[in-house]
Amino acid sequence: MTLTTPLTYEQIKNLKSGDSVTITGTIYTARDAAHKRMCEAIESTGALPFDIKGQIIYYVGPCPCKDSEIIGSCGPTTSGRMDAYAPTLISLGLSGMIGKGIRSDAVKNAMIEHNAVYFGAIGGAGALIARHVISSEVIAYDDLGTEAIRKLEVKDFPVTVIFDSYGNDLYETGKNIYRGI
Repeated sequence: MTLTTPLTYEQIKNLKSGDSVTITGTIYTARDAAHKRMCEAIESTGALPFDIKGQIIYYVGPCPCKDSEIIGSCGPTTSGRMDAYAPTLISLGLSGMIGKGIRSDAVKNAMIEHNAVYFGAIGGAGALIARHVISSEVIAYDDLGTEAIRKLEVKDFPVTVIFDSYGNDLYETGKNIYRGI
C-alpha cells in the first residue's frame, strides 16, 4: 500500500498493525531537542514551525551528506526519547510518527484518541532509506545541526505499521505469534 501525505482520516483508519507501506510526499524530521523546542513554542506562542495537521514526523538526525547527495544516511532513532512530547503534538493533529522501538502508554492512548499511527523504519538501514529522499530542506532550529527540523520530500519510503489507531501493537502481537499464543 502506498500512502500520500498529508495523511487523511480514511488512510489512517485503513492501516492495520503489521502492514508494510510506502510513503510518498512531505514528511518532517525532528528529534528530542527539536521536540522540546516545539513544545516550548506551543506553550509560549501557540505556534509551530510548520502546520502539523495530517503530517508525519520522522525521528531522525541525518548524517552529513557528500556534495553529490541530497541527504546522508538517515536511519531512525529510538522513539521513546520523544514520548514526553508526542501526546501534545498528536493532540494538535500530528497523524504519524516514524521511528524504532516501543512507545509509552501515554503516546499509545493519544494515538487511539486522536487517530494517529506509529510506523517503524529499519534501524541500521539508513543509507538505503536515504535513497527514498528526493529533497531535504532545513526549516527550523538550524542551530541544532543534525537535529534541526527538516522538510523532506520522499518517494516510496518503506515503513511498517507498528501501532495502529485501533490500539494494535505489532511489538505485542508479534511476540504472541512467536510464542504460539
